[in-house]
Amino acid sequence: MLGPCWIQPITKGNMTDEMKAERFSSICKALGHPARVRIVEYLKETDQCICGEIVDILPLAQSTVSQHLKILKESGLVKGEIEGPRTCYCLDRTVLAQFKRKAGTL
Repeated sequence: MLGPCWIQPITKGNMTDEMKAERFSSICKALGHPARVRIVEYLKETDQCICGEIVDILPLAQSTVSQHLKILKESGLVKGEIEGPRTCYCLDRTVLAQFKRKAGTL
């Protein structure tokens, strides 16, 4: 008999291939800071790649914003493209949609 704490093992049949647990938890961790949540909200609202404007919306130093953007990029939620001496950032809407679907199944 199984006790109340029994956890079903993860198999390919009960976990979507679309968003694996590691990727999902990486995005959760990236969204674990209010500044990064605000960055994602801003990128979602703006609906375009932006370069320097992110620093203007947050009361943080450029280096701090860059570190938050790095974490968001590592999670896959944000993409960055180099344009000359600057990097422009935009939301990866496909990854966001996958994340939202996975979160909805929990």
